[in-house]
Amino acid sequence: MTPLDKPLRRELTIGEDIYTLTISPDGMKLVPKGKRKGLELAWVDLVSGDAAIATALQASLRD
Repeated sequence: MTPLDKPLRRELTIGEDIYTLTISPDGMKLVPKGKRKGLELAWVDLVSGDAAIATALQASLRD
């Protein structure tokens, strides 16, 4: 298995929108292409089950 020791970026199409997915040792980030802000999720939150809470908190802070 190859260790994840640096960020890995990929382009992703969801519906008609294009996003950039960055997977790093700390977590992952999904951002609309050409933008800087998006959804971030730390691996520790995903493993601990706090992923839904962290995502909901980020969404509430953006609105």
